[in-house]
Amino acid sequence: MALRKIPIRRAGTRDNLFLGGDRELVMFSGLLAFALVFSAQELRAAVVGMLLWFGSLYLFRLMAKSDPKLRFVYLRHRRYQPYYPARSTPFRINTTSQGRGHP
Repeated sequence: MALRKIPIRRAGTRDNLFLGGDRELVMFSGLLAFALVFSAQELRAAVVGMLLWFGSLYLFRLMAKSDPKLRFVYLRHRRYQPYYPARSTPFRINTTSQGRGHP
């Protein structure tokens, strides 16, 4: 009896992006820019809000282009940071019991 093949559809495994960037980050930066523009109601605030929106959108698109799950990688890195072992300098001389290590 041959194994049954089930196709994996691309729509079910696609990353959750919005406007080319991470969905939550793009929407939150848009909310911040919108709140800045409409709470201050000034021309300078509108310019700063637009710069904030387009600048953050550009950065989030770059992030998603390099790795769509980069936000989750960063958050996991921050969570595990206290557990990372101490690293010695490359100038340390290993003893014979430790082996050669890295050249």
